[in-house]
Amino acid sequence: MTQRKAVALISGGLDSMLASRAIQAQGVHVEGINFFTGFCVEGHTHAIRRRSPEKPKRNNALWVAEQLGIKLHIIDIVEEYKDVVLNPRHGYGAHMNPCLDCKIFMLGKAREWMAEHGFDFIITGEVIGQRPKSQRKATLPIVARESGTEDRLLRPLCAKNLAPTLPEREGWVDRAQLFNFSGRSRKPQIALAESYGFDEYAQPAGGCCFLTDESYSRKLGDLWEHRGERRYDLDDIMLLKIGRHLRPRPHFKLIVSREEGESRFLEGYRRQFTHLQTTSHNGPLALIDGVDALDAEDLTLAAQVVARFSQGRDADWVDVAVAHPGEEARTLRVAPLSADAVPDAWYV
Repeated sequence: MTQRKAVALISGGLDSMLASRAIQAQGVHVEGINFFTGFCVEGHTHAIRRRSPEKPKRNNALWVAEQLGIKLHIIDIVEEYKDVVLNPRHGYGAHMNPCLDCKIFMLGKAREWMAEHGFDFIITGEVIGQRPKSQRKATLPIVARESGTEDRLLRPLCAKNLAPTLPEREGWVDRAQLFNFSGRSRKPQIALAESYGFDEYAQPAGGCCFLTDESYSRKLGDLWEHRGERRYDLDDIMLLKIGRHLRPRPHFKLIVSREEGESRFLEGYRRQFTHLQTTSHNGPLALIDGVDALDAEDLTLAAQVVARFSQGRDADWVDVAVAHPGEEARTLRVAPLSADAVPDAWYV
């Protein structure tokens, strides 16, 4: 008999890991796909920041593929994905997350990959009732229909709650060995992980997309509002993940690093942005995102804010180096702002 081949959407979370293992256990050849949108949590901030040193700094999708012993194909969809973020046909979730349109888009791309590479069906780790936008019983058929995957889409963890798919009807997989999980409880998944011998995995309830995060979505909305149009590039969405974002004036924003790892990351943008760093005291690196030419009052205010977050916050004066792209730095001596002088309204 011909060995059937399935491609699994691998997010790096527990569900896609379990769904893939369940199909592997039935003798099906499985390979994984991970789509890079730029909004992914994995492999970026966890690697940059120094907090939680006990937490592994890894790309969980790659790690899951290693545990499963499968190939993982990472596909860059940053440009194509913009229309999903900017114009979701089915709207947003609680924040800027276009979850239903996202799932439809990714499964459509997986369907194209499946056809090009001679695979037979697609696996996801979806569970009915787990996500309020994209994983409801009413929306799962919409996802299958609009993505074009139809009944070549198998959801092993909740398959028994759904009509049999082509792989089940044709006997490529045994429906009796699939599952009927539903709801938001993770206990069934954790028990299944134990039965498979998985004693390490990403936090079961953790998201893998910054668009589901309230703070990140607010920063993205602020970017669009002050830019005057809804557009972004990869640098924009990367910088939204890093540092404190403060808007002391409507025409400019400060991105202030919170620790050494973030300072090192922001150094890579010094040729693109006016940047500030304290020189008389240890302190953060900050970028100015806004109009090309700020006046002297704006630069002084920006320097005072940066001084506020340095070790010289209680000093009378702090020296702050200010450099425009391609120019030599000049030093401003400023009095740090007090905590009361940095209102909550400045924080994006």
